[in-house]
Amino acid sequence: MTARTAGATTAPPTLWANRDFRRFWCGETLSLLGNQVTTLALPLTALQVFGASDEEVGLLRFLQLLPYLGLALIFGVWVDRARRRRVMLGANLTRLVLLAAIPVLHWLDLLTLPTLLLMATAVGVASVLFDVSWMAYVPVLVREPKQYVEASAKLGMSSSATDVAGPGLAGLLIGWLTAPVALVVDACSYAVSVVTLLLIRTPEPVPAKQRRHAGRELREGVRWVFGRPLLRALALIGFCCNFSMVTVWTMFLLYGSQDLRLSARTLGFVFACASVGGLVGAVVAQRVIARFPLGRVYLVAQSTLLLGPALIPLAAGPRPLLIATIIVSFSLTYLGLGVAGVIIVSLRQTTTPQALMGRMTAVFRTLLFGGGALGGLAAGLLSAALGGRGALTVAAIASALVVPALLLSPVVRLRTFPDPPPAVDQPVPA
Repeated sequence: MTARTAGATTAPPTLWANRDFRRFWCGETLSLLGNQVTTLALPLTALQVFGASDEEVGLLRFLQLLPYLGLALIFGVWVDRARRRRVMLGANLTRLVLLAAIPVLHWLDLLTLPTLLLMATAVGVASVLFDVSWMAYVPVLVREPKQYVEASAKLGMSSSATDVAGPGLAGLLIGWLTAPVALVVDACSYAVSVVTLLLIRTPEPVPAKQRRHAGRELREGVRWVFGRPLLRALALIGFCCNFSMVTVWTMFLLYGSQDLRLSARTLGFVFACASVGGLVGAVVAQRVIARFPLGRVYLVAQSTLLLGPALIPLAAGPRPLLIATIIVSFSLTYLGLGVAGVIIVSLRQTTTPQALMGRMTAVFRTLLFGGGALGGLAAGLLSAALGGRGALTVAAIASALVVPALLLSPVVRLRTFPDPPPAVDQPVPA
């Protein structure tokens, strides 16, 4: 009997009654809040401390996400062989040490731009390991597939809420402490996450011992995603969406700080206000999904995400109006992401057995963050070649061109979530 089947009769009616899920949710929320500080502090460290060029800032963002391209699939095979909580603990301890080391090196006058790029890459490696693990670990805590939407909505609300509070907090901390020193906050958030993981008591099933072949298991994960039309469509559209979002975000960071001369506090304020859209999306997602056909909700949400960037290059006029237009643009993008993210994660968890959860997650992480990595690199190159506004115009057009592809996706034809596959303990062939 599998863990999912065993827990079917004892799972609480709502996740508010699930103590271990609440612990995980709390720790993940705090680490997401700290991560918002790092997202803004790392590129601003490069800009403020080293006077980095557009290409160098784009390279920094690329290196942060590059490990998802090269390591996510390999880590996914390993995660399906291991107890995921232990892997997550090791990943967060690694991120804690690396981020705490950056301000120390800065104080000792030993921090250089190559060192910063190297440490950003190392943090990215640990992030890959954690991300591949936690999405596969949540079903261990939740157990009931019918509660996956609730779990995804709660975690989505955390992500969106930290998107709201994080940039403003990051801007204040960077303005007060300087960008390198503000990274201490993220290190502390990972310390809290480690403690909450240690407090979890739900037993995690021991992966079955058997002769394994890494290459075969990796191919099983890839075939599981690309051999199923729903998952394949989610993965490919997700690649395009992440490419768009990271490209636009990085371009605007360069455009806002260099062309518009916005301070770190103002940039944080813009991102915080814009992220209210994501919070609203995550809050209403569960109700909207229950009321309307699933595919229609997905189509509207993803279209909103992809069309949102079109307003940024059109922003003009007095500074308050310009900033307000940019906030509306990002708000629309985050609103779509808040709703679509709940659907996407719930569909992935519903249609994948536990034995393949890590590898399925790894394939998605490779594509989603691979798209983000390439987006960061493209942002730096295009901004240097076309200037801030020109680069943002190209990015907005490219993002809008993805919308027609949504109409071809089998996801838009769904009325509700499909039935979950049989629960198994052994790897499932494609």
